[in-house]
Amino acid sequence: MTQARAYLDHAASAPMLPEAREAWLAASESVGNPSSLHTSGRLARRLVEESRESVAADLGVRPSEVIFTAGGTEADNLAVKGLAWEQPQRPRILCSTIEHHAVLDPVAWLGETGREIDWLPVDELGRVDPDVVRARLGDDVALCTVMWANNEVGTVQPVAAIAAACGEAGVAFHTDAVQALGQLPVNGALPGLTSLALSGHKIGAPVGVGALIARRDARITPVLHGGGQERDVRSGTLDAPSIAAFAVAVRHAVAAQADHAARMVSLRGELVDGIQRVAPGAILNGDPVDRLPGNVHVSFPGCEGDTLLMLLDAAGVECSTGSACTAGVPEPSHVLEAMGIDPALARGSLRFSLGCTSTEADVDRLLEVLPSAVDRASRAAAPRLRRTR
Repeated sequence: MTQARAYLDHAASAPMLPEAREAWLAASESVGNPSSLHTSGRLARRLVEESRESVAADLGVRPSEVIFTAGGTEADNLAVKGLAWEQPQRPRILCSTIEHHAVLDPVAWLGETGREIDWLPVDELGRVDPDVVRARLGDDVALCTVMWANNEVGTVQPVAAIAAACGEAGVAFHTDAVQALGQLPVNGALPGLTSLALSGHKIGAPVGVGALIARRDARITPVLHGGGQERDVRSGTLDAPSIAAFAVAVRHAVAAQADHAARMVSLRGELVDGIQRVAPGAILNGDPVDRLPGNVHVSFPGCEGDTLLMLLDAAGVECSTGSACTAGVPEPSHVLEAMGIDPALARGSLRFSLGCTSTEADVDRLLEVLPSAVDRASRAAAPRLRRTR
């Protein structure tokens, strides 16, 4: 009998919720385009608008502030580029050094087109200091962007303080809340917040749907031009079935957040204690307390993360070396580098992310096979380490 695999990579993608799948299937019975005026089109439009109202209610915003997108990456790009393009007279952009590449790369691209990028540092726990942000704000700043919680090491950022500082300075503030929704209380109406990005497949909706929550008075230049759907900010035919499933997943994520977080914190504690017991040299990265409930990011000295990952995968445990979007990239994580972690140690890091399907059996399975994997990975890395000394 084949043993069930332990899936510890929920931060990369979560299984679809049964309720979201049912909503998607039910909505797929209709073939109408939400922009069409006939009966089928109106039915699809009604579904989209009911979903919009549902998402707005769950996040404490107005329906008109919910802009559906094809995912978190599009939402981040739309906010970063769109908010900056609307203010050409303000050349400077503030951005933390530990953002997901969906923010990091468009910000860097804006720098290549002539904008001045002011990179916000983080401390050894991966945390942005609100006072540093406050000191760098000014009339020449078009946008400040700091993620709600880091996707790799799990550190939760002081977004309320940063948003408030930006609001007082009259600067647009965007946050990538892709990892936060469902694990932390996410308030879309946070004072000073201009926009936040969400992704469906992180919370049990299908891949390919997400949203940008943007304040109604926020001026955003479109990235996609076409039919003018979604406030004339985001063009493209709306995927009504996926949007319906997304609304269900958001409702579940918000309603279950407190209980889910409590269970994840308990399971995370067992996992961290167990790793430190069976692999005593392991180092926990990120804030040990103020972190995502389901995140455990660990460095294993003397090991290569990719080797460890493959050994664990062969033993039936699935995890990652960091963001799934940079899997296979040989360079150390930019997040760990920004935190000042030694590159050799950074390369020996793994992210275990717990989620709705995680159980004590998954933790036990990892702890059972981890010592052997660490031992084999250490022996495999030893010749390389000797050559580099």
